[in-house]
Amino acid sequence: MFRLFTFRTSWLLWLSVIFGITALVPADSASGQSLKVDEEVTIKAAVPTDREAENWWRHRHQAKTKLKDSMEQVDLLFVGDSITQGWENPGKEIWQEYYGDRHALNLGFSGDLTEHVLWRLRNGEIEYISPRVAVVMIGTNNTGRRMEKAEHTAEGIRQVVKLLKGKLPETEILLLGIFPRDAKPRSPKRKLNDEINEIISRFADEDRVHYLNINEEFLNEKGELSREVMPDLLHPNAKGYEIWARAMEPKLRELLGED
Repeated sequence: MFRLFTFRTSWLLWLSVIFGITALVPADSASGQSLKVDEEVTIKAAVPTDREAENWWRHRHQAKTKLKDSMEQVDLLFVGDSITQGWENPGKEIWQEYYGDRHALNLGFSGDLTEHVLWRLRNGEIEYISPRVAVVMIGTNNTGRRMEKAEHTAEGIRQVVKLLKGKLPETEILLLGIFPRDAKPRSPKRKLNDEINEIISRFADEDRVHYLNINEEFLNEKGELSREVMPDLLHPNAKGYEIWARAMEPKLRELLGED
């Protein structure tokens, strides 16, 4: 019995070392500290997963990879979910104003969780480019879909940052706090996103990873989110994208070396 237990334990530990997908998280996080989570629980948020069964998603992935290859250069990269993809729709004019001349590439995919971003970044979307800055915001769908533990979503985000650092060694990473959602500050999903932000804020390393939280710009003095900025209390409208661009611009200019 003891030998069986030892073998099983060793086997699990060996898998965790090889794949890095269990809750026995390695201690090489961007903050230099590992996250403590329940033992022997697979962290879905940190396991690269595709959505290729969804035609639109597969086609967008292929199109973005081809677009990246066709661009003369990519200086600015945006990585995220539908909030980032929205730069192509309600945020289109603001995008053109702020990023149209900056050789920017939008890798936002509606509905993506952290694990989907990990898969995309490992499968062609950032090969053979060297952006000066990558703007990253992901995680609100982990909250909205699964009400995932904050430390699990944060581990998925940590893996995204780690992957970008490895594949894009010359790129500065601007990690944004997940935007507020729901009207009231004490709503469960808002609170969960806030907990994630508290963890990922520690991923900044004073070297290539920079954390920026602009959430207060979207809220009133009571901490409430208005439908005038995010009509569904999740996705920005044109006004929301203008707030985003304006609030991020000073840090972005600094990282792009435009100051």
